[in-house]
Amino acid sequence: MSRAKIAIRLLALMLCAVPAWAQTPADPAAAHLADGFDGADFAAGGGLYYRENFEQSAGSVVFQSQIVRAGSGALELSVRPICSAGSEGCSERAEIWEKTALRVPYDEGVWYGFAMRFDDPPPQDDHRYVMAQWKREIGPEADGDFSPFLALRLRQGVMFATIETNYLAPPADAPPPEAGVCPAGLVPVWLRPETRQMRLLIAADPIWTPATTPEYDRCTDAIALSGPGVLPHATPDWHDYAFFTRPGPDGGGRIVIAVDGAPVVVAEGRIGHDDTGLGENQYFKFGPYRDAGEGDWRLYYDSFVRGPDCASVLSGEVCAGLE
Repeated sequence: MSRAKIAIRLLALMLCAVPAWAQTPADPAAAHLADGFDGADFAAGGGLYYRENFEQSAGSVVFQSQIVRAGSGALELSVRPICSAGSEGCSERAEIWEKTALRVPYDEGVWYGFAMRFDDPPPQDDHRYVMAQWKREIGPEADGDFSPFLALRLRQGVMFATIETNYLAPPADAPPPEAGVCPAGLVPVWLRPETRQMRLLIAADPIWTPATTPEYDRCTDAIALSGPGVLPHATPDWHDYAFFTRPGPDGGGRIVIAVDGAPVVVAEGRIGHDDTGLGENQYFKFGPYRDAGEGDWRLYYDSFVRGPDCASVLSGEVCAGLE
């Protein structure tokens, strides 16, 4: 056999050996990713990694087998203090990212699933805590820092979910929330015109009160919500989360959240950002993220999956009412 043919065969074998996540798929939105965290490192077919930088140096990643949801292992993610108390712009993270080549276009929909469990006790202070977030890529020409278009948050020990979009003045006749609740067809919103953004409250723990998030003091019709809008308590119990994300800053966006196989909320309308310098893709990361804090904060994750359709993460019976 000639040297040229041998080289071609070796190259073909090398390409076949490259895991799916390392190849750039023709259609990332169609990719199926999964990782049960049962080994000593991220699975080749999961497309996940731990990013190394200063903020992430606060984090710890442990593939452990004592506290699991399914299979033989789960991730233990924790952060410790590295920022000076009260420092501005300093964060502490232990976030797991999707590999860049697998990011989904911003205007396409994709389904995610994972199990999550709080360590005991969860943080009870009035502070910013984030457990999962979806963002749009931000290029060097972008003006400003753009918040996640979807985030799962914790404050004063209470879980809640938010959607972020471009600032839009609320209807002139929209009343303020009453006991934290807006009239039918309107949603509580935190207006942030100084950042050209606004943040909408779409679901919360049943123990949530207006005192938990007092800044959501206006009502908007930028999105429409359906579903009970109730998230689990932040307790040391496993819960299975499913999300559908399709941003649409022009009003065509759609978000679905389900927990333990039951729909929580469907949001439709203005979702995400459309500003100069923003990228073409959305991306997802999960794990503890907070501003400068005190003490250690620990979470557990298991059974990560991402796919192009609801059946990738939920049963057909549940999907029938969500797609």
